[in-house]
Amino acid sequence: MIEIERKFLVTSEAYKAEAFTKTLIKQGFLNTDPYRTVRVRIRGEKAFITVKGMSNTLGTTRFEWEKEISVEDAEALLSLCEEGVVEKIRYEIKVGYHTFEVDEFLGDNRGLTIAEIELASENEVFTSPDWLGLEVTGEAKYYNSQLSKHAYKFWNNEI
Repeated sequence: MIEIERKFLVTSEAYKAEAFTKTLIKQGFLNTDPYRTVRVRIRGEKAFITVKGMSNTLGTTRFEWEKEISVEDAEALLSLCEEGVVEKIRYEIKVGYHTFEVDEFLGDNRGLTIAEIELASENEVFTSPDWLGLEVTGEAKYYNSQLSKHAYKFWNNEI
């Protein structure tokens, strides 16, 4: 399956009042190689293993394969993951014909909030809510696999 998505920073907490779901997510990475990232995720009461390929040059499109697994298997696999488990609260918000997924990061990534939208094509038009900020699609430091290695709390010390 090919995934087409765009990522944006979020400028306010207004999305929370518009959300129709709120779910805790815990995820780790068995492999963070940019050519093939392998993720283990517990999302609420369900768990998944996901393989993602390398993004195109714009960072919008890549191969994604996902399979549901038991929460028990996911917990076991999380213990084998690379250092840096990512935890976040995901809010889903319907805006026009699309659903935005807004991730409010916890732990060492607290203070970072990112919105993602999945599209049918790279040029698909969508409605931008007032809380949608700067686009960061394709900026690797915002990938969850990178946040697991280099948390947001350390970014302020960089030039």
